[in-house]
Amino acid sequence: MPHFASNAAHVDSSSAWLVVAAAFIVGFVVFGILYSFGAFLAPMAVEFAVGNAAVSALFSITGLIFYFAGPITGHLGDRFGPRPLVLLGALVLAAGLALTATIGSMWVGYVTYGIGVGVGCACAYTPSLAIIGGWFTHRRNAALGIAAAGTGCGMLALPPFAAMLIAQYGWRSACVILGGLCGMLLLIAALLVRAPPPNVAPVAGKFGQTVRSRAFLLLYFSWICATTALFVPFVFLPVFARQRGIEPVAASALLSVIGAMSIGGRLGMGWLGQWIGTMRLFKTAVFMMAASYLLWLFTDTYVGLLIFAASLGLGYGIRIALMPAVLIEYFGLVNLGALLGTFFTASGIAAFVGPLAAAAIMDQTGDFTWSIGFAAGLGALGFLALLPLKPAPLRPAPLKPASTQSGSA
Repeated sequence: MPHFASNAAHVDSSSAWLVVAAAFIVGFVVFGILYSFGAFLAPMAVEFAVGNAAVSALFSITGLIFYFAGPITGHLGDRFGPRPLVLLGALVLAAGLALTATIGSMWVGYVTYGIGVGVGCACAYTPSLAIIGGWFTHRRNAALGIAAAGTGCGMLALPPFAAMLIAQYGWRSACVILGGLCGMLLLIAALLVRAPPPNVAPVAGKFGQTVRSRAFLLLYFSWICATTALFVPFVFLPVFARQRGIEPVAASALLSVIGAMSIGGRLGMGWLGQWIGTMRLFKTAVFMMAASYLLWLFTDTYVGLLIFAASLGLGYGIRIALMPAVLIEYFGLVNLGALLGTFFTASGIAAFVGPLAAAAIMDQTGDFTWSIGFAAGLGALGFLALLPLKPAPLRPAPLKPASTQSGSA
């Protein structure tokens, strides 16, 4: 009991917000590095005299390893705590990027980059995100939103930084610099992160029962559908805009609008969640994403595309920031790392299916209309899958010792 009392005093305290800062840093690094890959594609294709598909396979391998290693790293984080996993992620990510700078052929890069970056990101991301819920009882949604904003900031900041490094020093030196910088940031996160206090609230069922439950399967199916749709504009929106006569910089800026609005959604969802309710807000975000594709379908103007990008980004930001809170609401905090890792394999499936399916539809029809319709249909399916789900009963907050309840946090 004394050990628990000393730990419980840190719930909702400054110690908890340091953990949020660590998760923000991890999200910044992980998704910043993953989405910086586009800057490396052209120079690597030229040096190794291969097609874009061969280089793009690096991203596919990295993404699959990242998402499908999540259940393993999440389980290890549940068992051993997040700090060893984030530390390992820092070392593996930095080593993977440094080794990629030395490769002499593309297939070696599949190992150094694909495995190094994929495993390094998985080690750092899932365990650091999973623990936030256990550190908060009153401002959990706000904390999760701030942590999730790190991914949006990384997507905005690191890709142009990587492009600048490549233009100045070449892609090999850029790998080394990014590896060293991101490794140092993850080491800082490892120092800040720590396992949450023991939770004495009633717990959910066993892990196997949870992932076979109706609620989990509906959420998982919804995530596959909505995220598969999301990858269509991520890949094809700038090309669509350029075909409508929009100049390249403005066309690419549409993705930045999605990223910027997603940050606003992540940061604002804590207040919105308290006002609307976690599950209702989650459904609203998925509906907003689905409806936004209709804007894309019926517009050819840049203003219309800006409105589409802003609407999609806002819904996307709220949805991804709320996902851990939804899982906690339905299934509790026990084994949350393994549960989050398992859930986000849905993103791996979507990342593989979405761009390939949209490209195949476009090749067959010769028009973007059917690919956009494909995204709209999947977005609608993602929303419909959530309709049977009702808000879960509120779980009692973890008990606090008398000293904490009296205000001595």
